[in-house]
Amino acid sequence: MDKRKYLLKKLFQSIMTIFIVIVLNFFLFRIMPGDPIRILIRNPKIAQEALEQIRHQFGLDQPLLMQFLYYLRDLFSGNLGDSFNYRQPVLDIIMDRLPATLLLVGLATLLAIVLGILVGVISAWKRGTKVDVIGLGVSLFLYSMPSFWFSILAIMFFCVYLKIFPTGGMTALGASNLSFLEQVTSSAKHLFLPVFTFGIAMVGEYAIIMRNSLIEVFTEDYMLTARAKGVSRIDLLMKHAIPNAMLPLVTLIAINLGFVVAGAIQVETVFSWPGLGRLMYTSLLARDYPLLQGLFLFITICVILANFCADIIYTYLDPRVKL
Repeated sequence: MDKRKYLLKKLFQSIMTIFIVIVLNFFLFRIMPGDPIRILIRNPKIAQEALEQIRHQFGLDQPLLMQFLYYLRDLFSGNLGDSFNYRQPVLDIIMDRLPATLLLVGLATLLAIVLGILVGVISAWKRGTKVDVIGLGVSLFLYSMPSFWFSILAIMFFCVYLKIFPTGGMTALGASNLSFLEQVTSSAKHLFLPVFTFGIAMVGEYAIIMRNSLIEVFTEDYMLTARAKGVSRIDLLMKHAIPNAMLPLVTLIAINLGFVVAGAIQVETVFSWPGLGRLMYTSLLARDYPLLQGLFLFITICVILANFCADIIYTYLDPRVKL
């Protein structure tokens, strides 16, 4: 199979996956318990006629099939609907929260990748030693550690005990009155703990995958041949082992980068970070169907596109994939 047919096949699979997600996206949130209109209108004395008028306004009085057809029509015209809770276009709300999530989870992912690869390489190179045992043990602990629990511990230690970082939010109150340097410093203090906790929580999975992949590469015949040719240990590691061990890590990085727009729901909620993760949490509590549908679709498309990009990268990292 040549490269063009391979990419067309992957593109077709991605499009079909997106369509299936669109169908599930519509029906999933409508089988959830609870009436979104009753949650939106908290006045217990409101007349039934007024409730029916609001349902008609949002199209909730139509049969499910008609609602789905209207949803497809609006979706392909670029209209994700209006939020029940915010009374604003869903796309505008998502775009407003997206930069905060990209900043938080992008930096956290970069931190996790660098530290994870470093720990994985050292553990694999020192396999069977105390360094490997410590590195693997710490990686397993971080991999199994709930991010919200670690976030709470970080708040207790750095915010309550040491009092060197704020407990939440993105900026300090009255930040607009500060100088540019003071604003940057304040934002950095608010950003440090969420990035640190989320990044450290992801280090374990990268380290474990990198270690296991490297150990497998070390047993390959071409590594034995390189040793027989007198290749130095550093060149053996940097030019032969690590590039060939990156394939499984590329998959993991691609999936996590797809989820970067979802943010860390738990971390964003604990630190009151105004990103997509916290927006999803509040929308779920409010049964905000249009906003939940928009977020779910947006996140899923990003994950699918990230995996499609990973498939393209595979063809360059390992030509055997095309076969």
